[in-house]
Amino acid sequence: MKELSTEEKIVQAAKEVFTQKGYAAARTDEIAVRAGVNKGLLQYYFKGKSKEKLFKAIFEEAFLKMITRINVIFESEDTVEHKIELALDAYFDLLLENPNLPGFIVNELHTNIHAFVEEIMQKPNRPNPMPLLMQIMEEAAQGKIRPINPVHLILNVLSMTVFPFIARPLFQRLVNVDDATFMDMMRQRKAEILDFVKHAIKP
Repeated sequence: MKELSTEEKIVQAAKEVFTQKGYAAARTDEIAVRAGVNKGLLQYYFKGKSKEKLFKAIFEEAFLKMITRINVIFESEDTVEHKIELALDAYFDLLLENPNLPGFIVNELHTNIHAFVEEIMQKPNRPNPMPLLMQIMEEAAQGKIRPINPVHLILNVLSMTVFPFIARPLFQRLVNVDDATFMDMMRQRKAEILDFVKHAIKP
């Protein structure tokens, strides 16, 4: 088995700390200790705002992997319903493994919106929902699903998927659930959203 490079060890350690502590509570000192390096070496690899750059590196790797998977799904010959089911699998795989990502994305959109969006859109495997949007209109015209605005359908799915992770602290406080219970609920949520979508598009 190939030994991890120093940079890979740092990223792996950061992923563990971010997952366990969350972005706000994570400390670069602890990341350095877990990676078996000193803080100076960590800052050498991730100059400037080390914690932010580490999180961004982790986010980009996970996000781009998920987008590649989503684009393949959207370009396939599956039905709209099955594509949404497969896309939900991809989204929840990403969010359950990286529950702090939605909050980080929202923060980036508020503080650095143009650079953040441009950076994503310049990637060779940037998000491309057009095949699904066109198929939703085609299946609606054929009577396979009910007439529905395709943009609203995608926004509804994204909102139902991502919002619970963004509002997690408030939600957990309101309904008095711990972290483990919240994550269990999110694992169940995929089926709930799919059931909602099936009823929403049923002709």
